[in-house]
Amino acid sequence: MKFGLLYGAQLPRPWTQDSEHRLFKEMLEEIELADRLGFDHVWCPEHHFLEEYSHMSAPEVFLGAVSQRTSRIRIGHAVALMPPGFNPTARVAERIATLDLLSDGRVDFGTGESTTPTELGGFGVERSLKRDQWAEAVDAVARMFVEEPFAGCEGKYVSAPVRNVLPKPRQKPHPPMWMACGNRDAIRSAATKGLGALNFSFFGPAETKKWVDAYYSGIESADCVPAGFAVNAHIAATIPMFCHEDETTAVERAVDGVQFFNFGLGFYAGFGTAAPGRTRLWEEFQRGRDKHGMGRSSFGKPGMPLGNPARGAVGTPRQIRDFLRLHEEAGLDQAIFLVQGGGTRHEHICASLELFANEVMPEFKERDETAERLKAARLRPAIDAAMARREPPRTADPDYIIPARSQS
Repeated sequence: MKFGLLYGAQLPRPWTQDSEHRLFKEMLEEIELADRLGFDHVWCPEHHFLEEYSHMSAPEVFLGAVSQRTSRIRIGHAVALMPPGFNPTARVAERIATLDLLSDGRVDFGTGESTTPTELGGFGVERSLKRDQWAEAVDAVARMFVEEPFAGCEGKYVSAPVRNVLPKPRQKPHPPMWMACGNRDAIRSAATKGLGALNFSFFGPAETKKWVDAYYSGIESADCVPAGFAVNAHIAATIPMFCHEDETTAVERAVDGVQFFNFGLGFYAGFGTAAPGRTRLWEEFQRGRDKHGMGRSSFGKPGMPLGNPARGAVGTPRQIRDFLRLHEEAGLDQAIFLVQGGGTRHEHICASLELFANEVMPEFKERDETAERLKAARLRPAIDAAMARREPPRTADPDYIIPARSQS
């Protein structure tokens, strides 16, 4: 099992003039540390207008900075919002490819649709159409990566003429592609499209096993027709993590940040009413957390084995090791740790990352290489069969020309 970190740039009010500047600098320092410590991935989602919950509206810019301050950690854009109202498809292809070049081929490309009315309404994307728009855009962007020139497309939502979309990514045929998943139907959909599955909900090892089984049955089924030009057979899940030698201290330092993450997602995606510039999400959280099952007591009593999905891997190195082994045995390929939530202090995050890397990570690293090799061998026939079902890259009309200005 590999280990990633999720950075959504949470920033509870009250703010000062320097709050956002300090937050972004601290995140860069933490990711630079994670790179040195041996973490495998950093993931940054694209969100818009979600005050306090996420200020990561331009992850491709932030990750460009990450690419220059790190050397080995893989750089996950998770997720790029694919309905064209959010991002023109060619611009997504250009940005991902540029980031892949800057990072020497370390990009993982997550795709998604968005769920919040704040974001969908802000960009004029209709909820009922977003999945179909996503599917057309994903197909087009994969072809933009490999076709030279891109042969064009005429879809219901994504249409583009013949153009050579530049630059091309360093990784061939393109960076590993992923899909954001929030339920088992979405997991199955990711599998049948040959995409890695990114889950941002919290669940325990027993549920992990069900999701993993559903995912890999889809990868190995005759329904798998890759959306890209390679199959990325991996499933990753978000898990809260805070590591300290003293369990009580771990819980005290993590509990508000973890539950603020959950509260903010629920607020913007469901039960909240946002007032731009006037919403006070941290205050709403303090008033309403117990009502929504996010009181401090929901983390459970100290001394008990970890198993509560809301608490995840928050505890001592021994507790975390035992908990993660259960996810590993369930077949999870990557645990993406939520570490930057709410007002969790920068120095506490750094100390937690160091302790985890020193006390927990090594044994999982040792097993991961062997597990990946065995899985690749097992899936090779299914992946070869899936790729045979995928339409190859198209060829543009050799006589196509862009009319001169005087002819247009």
